[in-house]
Amino acid sequence: MTQMRIARPSTDLAAIERFYVDGLGLSVLYRKADEHHHLLMVGWPDAEWHLELVDDPTMRPQPTEEDLLVIYLDGPVPDDLVERLVTAGGTVVPSRNPYWDTWGVTIMDPDSYRLVLCTRSWSNR
Repeated sequence: MTQMRIARPSTDLAAIERFYVDGLGLSVLYRKADEHHHLLMVGWPDAEWHLELVDDPTMRPQPTEEDLLVIYLDGPVPDDLVERLVTAGGTVVPSRNPYWDTWGVTIMDPDSYRLVLCTRSWSNR
């Protein structure tokens, strides 16, 4: 079984937690705070991946329009999910690649990284 961790810096772990936990519905898997940096891991408990978010003053997010986290829903993007993500600090934005606008919704998180909720399944991507 292959597992994956996506790690990146954050400027505000509380805002990012609201977006991914309250908005998207991920769980807090691990949290640590010490004198060097603060760490938050979020994901679905049974998934083979998680996000590791680090608040370290020496590292700042530098996202581009192509830094995407794509979640394949295999069905319509629920309007209430998009509303929760916006309420939790996200912003619906057009995608740089029109493919994602055709097949989903792109939402920018509080650190300006982009989350794509795709209507397609992984197998027919």
